[in-house]
Amino acid sequence: MKFWEKMGKKKNGGREPELTPLEKRLAEKAEKEENEANAPKGPKSLKEAVESISELEDRLLRLTAESGNYRKRVAREKEEARLFANQSFIEKLLPVMDNFQMALDAAKDADPAVRDGVEMILRQLKGVLQESGVEEVDGLGQIFNPEFHEAVSQEEVGDVEEGTVVQQLRKGYRLHERLIRPASVVVAKRPAAESEETGS
Repeated sequence: MKFWEKMGKKKNGGREPELTPLEKRLAEKAEKEENEANAPKGPKSLKEAVESISELEDRLLRLTAESGNYRKRVAREKEEARLFANQSFIEKLLPVMDNFQMALDAAKDADPAVRDGVEMILRQLKGVLQESGVEEVDGLGQIFNPEFHEAVSQEEVGDVEEGTVVQQLRKGYRLHERLIRPASVVVAKRPAAESEETGS
């Protein structure tokens, strides 16, 4: 009743105020609201306290798990960025490798010094790429695998199993186990006459 006491003192020169029933109810209500506002917040019973603690523990565990997952994801993304930072540069070098290989194939009958020079340059380039984590994907003689091979055409071959890679037109490459270019291959299929015999 602090508010009403102050008002009464002012009105009555310091004497206790005479309050009407309405003023008393208003004063009690104001005092109750003031006490509730100043009352400490928290559980009102042991059961509420235990429930509150349990809820806070659950929240802490969830936040800890989320934080751990976030840290792992950031570390994984950072490692991937480090491993594949030069992927686009390597992809631009692959046609250069192809051209050196074609030059070496064409230089079989050329001057041995020229052929050896081209071979040495190709070996150096392959070594640099291997140090960067690049591996060749060789499909020749293997069963066609769409994860690593790109079928350019099919060829009728009777002496190998259908679906076998019989010719490799362009090598494929992986960077740290990630395919950056599939091998372009020609795949064997059964000869037409043989297919008709088995179909009838």
